[in-house]
Amino acid sequence: QVQLAESGGRLVLAGGSLRLSCAASGRTVSNYGMGWFRQAPEKEREFVAAISRSFGYTYYADSVKGRFTISRDSTKNTVYLQMNSLKPEDTAVYYCAARTSDSDKQFDYWGQGTQVTVSS
Repeated sequence: QVQLAESGGRLVLAGGSLRLSCAASGRTVSNYGMGWFRQAPEKEREFVAAISRSFGYTYYADSVKGRFTISRDSTKNTVYLQMNSLKPEDTAVYYCAARTSDSDKQFDYWGQGTQVTVSS
């Protein structure tokens, strides 16, 4: 079973950049499809980005496409979310998640989240 721990969230001005990290322990991230989700206050959790277990294909929500980049460093057992051109509507708690199979709709393992606040 993999354990996930996010870091890197903080207060940033609109237009700025942040890189979130998701450190995995217990298992290697290359054995999982990995994803980032976010939840803003009083809103449902939403998908942000994912990277597949096989071949490293990447997928993005339309709202972040062209601004965010998901990547995986197997040597550090860490997944990253590079966020550029941040907007106030990107404010949310960001969660890292893992799933055993790319064909699974559900992600099985979740981190505790890291707060990102974008100020205008």
